[in-house]
Parts: sequence; C-alpha cells; structure tokens
Amino acid sequence: MRLSNRNKAPGYNFINTLLLMILVGGIASFFLEEYKFNVLGPESYLLIIIPIIMLCFFYLAGRQIFEYDSDGEALNFKNRNVFPFLDKPLSDEFPKYKLMHYEIVNLFFVKRLYITISSKNSGSTMLKYEISYLTKKEINDLKFSLNKVVKTNKERKR
Repeated sequence: MRLSNRNKAPGYNFINTLLLMILVGGIASFFLEEYKFNVLGPESYLLIIIPIIMLCFFYLAGRQIFEYDSDGEALNFKNRNVFPFLDKPLSDEFPKYKLMHYEIVNLFFVKRLYITISSKNSGSTMLKYEISYLTKKEINDLKFSLNKVVKTNKERKR
C-alpha cells in the first residue's frame, strides 16, 4: 500500500507564503500605527503577535509531507518539510519482519507516529514521524496497513 500527501505540497507552500505575508503586513502596520497613526494604542502589538502565533502553529505541527510504502518486502517511510532548509528530512527503509509495533499519538493539533523495530545491536529502535497533516482517512489506511504487518509478524513468531 502506498500513502502520500505529496500532492498537497503546493497548498502548504501557499499557506506558508500567506502566513509570511501576513507577518510582514502586520510588522508594517505596527510601525505605521506606532509612528504615524497611533489609533490602536497597546493593542497594536497584536498586529505582530497573532501572525507569529499562527506561524508557530504551522511549524510546530511538524513536517508537512509524509510518504509510506509497504509494497514488496520492505516498509519505506519518508517525512519532510515543504521547505527543506527548516528540518532535516527523514527517510527510513527496513524489512517488514522487523516491525514490532507502532503507536499513533494525538496531542491537540499534533499527531505523531512512533514505530518500534527490532535491532541487532540494541534490541529495539524507536522511529518517530510527524503525521499531523494527514487526513483521518489516510491515518486509518496507515493503521490498517501497519496492523496487517504487525499481525503477520506475530503469526510468524508462533
């Protein structure tokens, strides 16, 4: 099964550009307000604070692009930002039989996928992916596919 939200990248680029433009407009409005008009008073700081908070929510939600491929004998996970200079992209590929279990954690607006794989050196390794930008249907499809792999692995060990 393949799962990818790569086709939504232009939308995420648009949202990021829009938020940056709102921030620049807010900064310009703040300086005009402070030095020329002086109408808003102390509320003029909201012209800068609100766009900064919106940008923080956008970036703190995690990497926007998530790709998953379970075709063949290996699982392939990729997780990256729309802008590559913000975060290092994650890319992992390992055989299906190494997958021990997984967990999806929902924290307000942040969703994370934790995968535990077996490792020769340390016994197990945990991998973390940010899936905040996946839809509910995509998350359910991901759960279905991972459950299938975990179930197959448990049956093989018996």
